[in-house]
Amino acid sequence: MNKSFRKLVLVSGMVVSTLGMSVSTQAALPFFGDSKKEVPTLAPMLEEAMPAVVSIAVEGTQTSRQQVPEMFRYFFGGPSEQVQERPFRGLGSGVIIDAKKGYVVTNAHVVANADEITVKLTDGREFIAKKLGADEQSDIAILQIESDNLTALPLADSDAVRVGDFVVAIGNPFGLSQTVTSGIVSALGRSGLNIGGYEDFIQTDAAINRGNSGGALVNLHGELVGINTAIFGPNGGNVGIGFAIPANMMKSLVDQIVEFGEVRRGQLGIIGSNVDAGLAEAMNSEFNKGAFVSEVQPDSAADKGGIQAGDIIIAVNGKDLTSFAELRAKIASMGAGAEVELTVIRKGERLKRKVVLDDAAKTEVVAKQIHPALEGATLVNGEDAAGNAGVAVSNVEENSPAARIGLQKDDVIMSVGNRRITNVMELREIMDGAKGVFALNVRRGNASLYLVIR
Repeated sequence: MNKSFRKLVLVSGMVVSTLGMSVSTQAALPFFGDSKKEVPTLAPMLEEAMPAVVSIAVEGTQTSRQQVPEMFRYFFGGPSEQVQERPFRGLGSGVIIDAKKGYVVTNAHVVANADEITVKLTDGREFIAKKLGADEQSDIAILQIESDNLTALPLADSDAVRVGDFVVAIGNPFGLSQTVTSGIVSALGRSGLNIGGYEDFIQTDAAINRGNSGGALVNLHGELVGINTAIFGPNGGNVGIGFAIPANMMKSLVDQIVEFGEVRRGQLGIIGSNVDAGLAEAMNSEFNKGAFVSEVQPDSAADKGGIQAGDIIIAVNGKDLTSFAELRAKIASMGAGAEVELTVIRKGERLKRKVVLDDAAKTEVVAKQIHPALEGATLVNGEDAAGNAGVAVSNVEENSPAARIGLQKDDVIMSVGNRRITNVMELREIMDGAKGVFALNVRRGNASLYLVIR
């Protein structure tokens, strides 16, 4: 009598089913060790990958500002706002991506406002890390440590990741070092979560908790798929929905920070929206996903590349798009001057257009990225009335911190203290990590004045 036997193996919450046939590592967990015992394990891969994932401890001072009620100031005088500084400590994770240069990538929010950053390896060694740069909008930061015998994770092509791929999260949740959880990729191209300015996340059900931020999401080959950055849960704990920044996006941002000291974002120069079934029907298109172009800015990269209003962009460099937000995140993570191939649908016809991205830094910068006291102002490279280069204020929101220190539209910032500046990048470099009291020398028309930031 012939009998069919089904064998089920439970590993880290995943079930592998076999029917007397070989199991592909693309579809199930591989078997290692004694083949007679058939013990499924990820241990050999993790033994190689885990030394590249580090623990990060930070210490710093957090500044909070609170506006003083007008009635109180009327009777007692004093400043319009109270400034308080409080020391803090925090924990997170990081990933070594270059063993020779000692580059460690983590989340920007892990090392924000940090005065001292300590990186601890799996072998117990500890190092004071140097912060090379960070990008709050994409939540990526790059650190550097000086040491020999480091282990780095190889990078996977995150554009090739598919829903259903097995992944493993490695990090230090709640300060518990070298914790490993497993799961699958449950969605791609997630955006609209209001976690960061540019969102194109890999979603996973591998358990991610507080402290996992900056840790590694790896595939079964031990390659870095993404940097764990956020969780979705009512109480800040794992509910099976975690998000990671794709490795390709991270690599592009890190390369720019290392080369230029900041991210020089690419810019396409379009205004648009998501494509849904209603819009697709209105445009007589069979595609109900992608980015709809409602307006192309004159002389922009899109204009020069042949993109037109009414186009539906469905792919970037051959990779399908799901939304306008995903397009925005992909373009923003690419450096200025990068050549991008866009696949568009125009009146039912599929076209390919090559576009060379503009430098977004040459347009406007949201000033809160430079210093909290400047929040509410929009800055752009400009000149004063005499033609001297500086940082022009193109807009100031009412009742914003920037308005409260006295900044006005059309002001031109010429120096910080006694240090002359000619562009936004120089202003960013001077004010990055600036503490205490300092003054901005501002040209307002033909007048010169100083605005004090405390």
